[in-house]
Amino acid sequence: ILMVDEKGKNMKCLTFFLMLPETVKNRSKKNSKKGNSSSSSSSKLPPVCYEIITLKTKKKKKMAADIFPRKKPANTNTTAVQQYHQQNLNNNNTIPAPNWQGLYPTIRERNAVMFNNDLMADVHFVVGPPGGTQRLPGHKYVLAVGSSVFHAMFYGELAEDKDEIRIPDVEPAAFLAMLKYIYCDEIDLAADTVLATLYAAKKYIVPHLARACVNFLETSLSAKNACVLLSQSCLFEEPDLTQRCWEVIDAQAELALKSEGFCDIDFQTLESILQRETLNAKEIVVFEAALNWAEVECQRQELTATIDNKRKVLGKALYLIRIPTMALDDFANGAAQSGILTLNETNDIFLWYTAAKKPELQFVSKPRKGLVPQRCHRFQSCAYRSNQWRYRGRCDSIQFAVDKRVFIAGFGLYGSSCGSAEYSAKIELKRQGVILGQNLSKYFSDGSSNTFPVWFEYPVQIEPDTFYTASVILDGNELSYFGQEGMTEVQCGKVTVQFQCSSDSTNGTGVQGGQIPELIFYA
Repeated sequence: ILMVDEKGKNMKCLTFFLMLPETVKNRSKKNSKKGNSSSSSSSKLPPVCYEIITLKTKKKKKMAADIFPRKKPANTNTTAVQQYHQQNLNNNNTIPAPNWQGLYPTIRERNAVMFNNDLMADVHFVVGPPGGTQRLPGHKYVLAVGSSVFHAMFYGELAEDKDEIRIPDVEPAAFLAMLKYIYCDEIDLAADTVLATLYAAKKYIVPHLARACVNFLETSLSAKNACVLLSQSCLFEEPDLTQRCWEVIDAQAELALKSEGFCDIDFQTLESILQRETLNAKEIVVFEAALNWAEVECQRQELTATIDNKRKVLGKALYLIRIPTMALDDFANGAAQSGILTLNETNDIFLWYTAAKKPELQFVSKPRKGLVPQRCHRFQSCAYRSNQWRYRGRCDSIQFAVDKRVFIAGFGLYGSSCGSAEYSAKIELKRQGVILGQNLSKYFSDGSSNTFPVWFEYPVQIEPDTFYTASVILDGNELSYFGQEGMTEVQCGKVTVQFQCSSDSTNGTGVQGGQIPELIFYA
């Protein structure tokens, strides 16, 4: 028995011979036949048979990763390790150093050395479209462990023994990102390649990488890329991402329709957006966005961007634009003079606006429902006094946070307590000092204690569990109402809003009382 203390020192060796009873009995019979044999001599004979007993400890056997959880190689080797990783990422170089295995204490780290490395590679991939290919090495066993598609490709019943495999439909950067996950258990995503990486992860059935790509897209989702991601999410069958895209497109419709990404969507996605009932945009903006898409589509189809060709590529989608619901000025100065409508269509729409007996139209004539704004009121009562709330260019400010993603459309503000009056309001929304939205406008109050909405030009996306600063600078001669009995937490529908005082407030507004009684938002 080898006895070792916790530090591996004070080693002692003890030997036990355990004789079986049957063996002792047989040996005694043999010894009795020998007359010259004494009892003392027989006791010195070694046993004929012995058993080895293994003593089991209660401690769990430790793996290398447990012994060296995050331990890095010595300083002398750190540079070499980093160089190897950089070589593997860029050049497919083999490792020249002997006994490189000794640099890495865990199997995961040693396996990661094989990433994009020609050392022991038994297959190569030519990745990318013609003219932009890259030859990447692979190791069949590692790839088969990481992907069921690779397992079927290399070890399945219909496996083909090829030394080189061409993959023209995947970008090299995306394929490398997938290999890095399979070899190194690391997820390295970038905004310009995440969609291509998602495609590769879906193609080769690497679900955890695909989920990471979707999470990355959801966190980076904005009005600028929402339409493109909507198209891709439908292609990749990602319903959660699709729902998130619709939330952004509905709330920030005008920003999304004016983005460059809108012109890159496919026809099916265009139709789904144009027929969207909850699209929160003016119809003239929808019309102009459709014309911009048609012009780019003509280029994709190698057609001259004439009026006829634009109408041709739009097809029946043109009638999904609710032209009869436009303001008359928007129609007269915009759609009617665009040339995209026929003369009969233009005349019929004019009659639709003016005639008592309205003609039948192919266009949808029912206005979109849009989104209904919600109001979060943070005061339980309001009041007015002769020496409060006066405005001389000072800032009223409050901080807030929500538990779900929302879109702030504007603020509700108190008006004059001395009869009707007009105020000039500069509203602002910031996060960690960065301005996310601002607007300068005027509103008229009728002397009541009601709140009056002041809107941002476009709704501002608000992420959960982060404090934002809402500010307003009012300019007006009259005193106004002010809120009191403020609440630190308000439940508004399915959204919980928390409030705290802001250091930007120089006019007295805080949690307990003051201005900015309401947040107006879409959820």
